[in-house]
Amino acid sequence: MSGFKDKLIDTKQAWAKAGRLLTGTTAAPTQRLPPGQRLVKDWPVLDLGVQPEITPAAFFLDIGGAVENPQYFKLDDLMALPQQDSVSDMHCVTAWSRYDNHWQGVSSRTLLDLVRPLPAAQHVIFHSHDGYTTNVRLDQFADDDVFLVHRWEGEAISRVHGGPVRVLIPKLYLWKSAKWVNRIEIATADHPGFWERNGYHNNANPWLEERYSA
Repeated sequence: MSGFKDKLIDTKQAWAKAGRLLTGTTAAPTQRLPPGQRLVKDWPVLDLGVQPEITPAAFFLDIGGAVENPQYFKLDDLMALPQQDSVSDMHCVTAWSRYDNHWQGVSSRTLLDLVRPLPAAQHVIFHSHDGYTTNVRLDQFADDDVFLVHRWEGEAISRVHGGPVRVLIPKLYLWKSAKWVNRIEIATADHPGFWERNGYHNNANPWLEERYSA
């Protein structure tokens, strides 16, 4: 898989250097389809070539860092928290968007209320079973449409899409919604993740076309 991963990184870095897919336009979120995106009906599979198989029994989630009350969850623990249904669109940096996705999961606000970030906390770093990392600001993670989701369209999220539990941050390009998440690190300083270190934008707002770092 390392050869596939290296080839993928080289390709994405070349896209970033060439500004592939950039339209040079921006839009307000009231324009539902962000610039340069096209609608799809399916859910394309994109990853680094490794799709870890995390059984329900093997799943865990550690939330720590700059918090008062670190938490460790097994899957049953996470399911015992308040569950919410939500509907949102998703937008991939490779230019596809899918409308009206039905999710079920645990709100990021529920998790933040439990761990109680310290006053100096400003960032969130996601760590995944396949070694992937990505980063967002704490205020982005605390938005009211952000969840750790385990169901999509009434079914358990499949392994290829990051199941049993993945992050969902609908207002940002999908690479920020880490699959196979096993640690959420609340941090006082920013730590750019895998794609952010390989040519992709640190913020990833689809309506501002923040696909690449420069």
